[in-house]
Amino acid sequence: MNRHSPLLFLSIILISIQGCTPKSDELHIVTTGDVHGRFLSVDFSSDRPQSSLEAVNIYTDSLRRCFGRDNVLLLDAGDILQGDNMAYYFNYVDTVSEHIYPRIADYMGYDAVTLGNHDIETGHAVYDRVTAQLENRGIPTLSGNVVNASDGQPYFPYYTMVNKGGRKIAVLGFNNANIKAWLPEHLWSGLDFVDLMQCVQKRVDEVRANENPDLVIVTVHSGTGLGDGSMLENQALDLLHSLKGVDLLIGAHDHRPFTTEHEGCIYIDSGARAQTVGHAKVNFKTGERKAEIVRLKRESRDLKMAETFAAEIESVREYTGAKIGKLAMELRSDEALGGMCDYINMLHTVQLAETGADISFAAPIGSGRLAKAGDVVVNDLFKIYPYENQLFMLSLTGKEIKDYLEYSYGDWLAPDCREHLLGIQNKTDERTGNSRWSLTGRSYNFDSAAGIIYTVNINKPQGKRIHIQSMADGSTFYPDKCYLVAMTSYRATGGGDLLIKGAGIPADELSARVVSRHIEIRELIKRFFSDREVVTPESVYDAKSLGSWKFIPEAKASELFEKDRELLDY
Repeated sequence: MNRHSPLLFLSIILISIQGCTPKSDELHIVTTGDVHGRFLSVDFSSDRPQSSLEAVNIYTDSLRRCFGRDNVLLLDAGDILQGDNMAYYFNYVDTVSEHIYPRIADYMGYDAVTLGNHDIETGHAVYDRVTAQLENRGIPTLSGNVVNASDGQPYFPYYTMVNKGGRKIAVLGFNNANIKAWLPEHLWSGLDFVDLMQCVQKRVDEVRANENPDLVIVTVHSGTGLGDGSMLENQALDLLHSLKGVDLLIGAHDHRPFTTEHEGCIYIDSGARAQTVGHAKVNFKTGERKAEIVRLKRESRDLKMAETFAAEIESVREYTGAKIGKLAMELRSDEALGGMCDYINMLHTVQLAETGADISFAAPIGSGRLAKAGDVVVNDLFKIYPYENQLFMLSLTGKEIKDYLEYSYGDWLAPDCREHLLGIQNKTDERTGNSRWSLTGRSYNFDSAAGIIYTVNINKPQGKRIHIQSMADGSTFYPDKCYLVAMTSYRATGGGDLLIKGAGIPADELSARVVSRHIEIRELIKRFFSDREVVTPESVYDAKSLGSWKFIPEAKASELFEKDRELLDY
């Protein structure tokens, strides 16, 4: 079956399964991925439970009761340690206690975990500590294509052997190959990341020759992709169509649940944030193999699991509930798609104040309302700025700045801006069959600039829309002059290609453009709130510092934006 005919089954889990008897000829594999810190169901910003590993534990235990613990394998495909306030707390606040994830993974009985790019984003101090603690609990952490830059040897194990029902199961794990394009070097110093197409088959062959396993499972933190070799960050289908001697391939990274098969090899992407899991069944006697995506009940609570980690919950609740300031207005990310707004103004103001840069680049992160007017607590920061990006300052010429913005708005806007302002499409997801309007680009790559005054002419073709009138203070903007520009670490290392394909700076020259590195942007936002009695529209926007920008013709742009906003259902 090809990728256009997915074996996709969505079902609701049962809390218990009755009338089952162990079947030693069958192995059940449960897969998670892109959990992003959703360890427990408590949502510290509301009373409603969130999707979490509690629901995964309920489902997995139901299989264990039915088929026997020795016939169920539990694996994770990466992006575990970043994305939620509980993970952040044990990454950076409480660094003395054992990290909560090794305890959670041990409690749930994970057989192996594979690291993802966002796990590497936490930095050596975090992932080295967590992987050591997992190892101490007997849980191997795999990432076979992450190697020492000095000698090319694996930094993490690339495989583990698991005995289930007397059978030898080989589990190999690999990280995303595109990490250098997203993360600054200090987070992965001393490491290199090998293209999966260059190393996975080699490792599979080695394991088969040395271990003679009964089943081979490969886990990659790489998105499904198109299978045409075009995307380094999404290589799962490339592998599926080329690997030999693999029985089950598990992908992650793109947050899109999907399952298919190719020449007897089953592929599963289990989705994200424990909303769904992958479930594969292998019958060693008949050779039958099946796979499905199982949708979990968001409200499922494992009360025993929650009680086990009650003390940790209270520690995080106390930390995240602390008041840090007050907002006079709500902050919305979708407003940034149509022009200047309080949210992006705040990011620009924070970045310029910290660096003293001439110009700032920033993009909307998240969707819809990020914070409401009123008291702001630590927990709100994880919605206002969910990523652990640091702040960088680079040196760029005026021409590079203009070309950078042309590329950004080229990705942001519709090609001709006749029927739509934004680049949007009504697309059916071949993995789920659902149809909806969505952005063709990723909004976190839609950078606008502060520190200059400019317009974006939507009647002009891509690449010729930007007119920079002057610096924010009215002084002349020179194409051949070098300016100091503040931006995220993700952008500074080439993320989104705005510097590489937009400004035309070769990837290997980006590090030489870095003038200074600063702390995490989320921490700077926290300080911004703490330093003010109340954050107002006036406090986030100073015309002489930020300048201004707008779409022209204004009336046409405004009309098209409101239509697009309705279609996108913001």
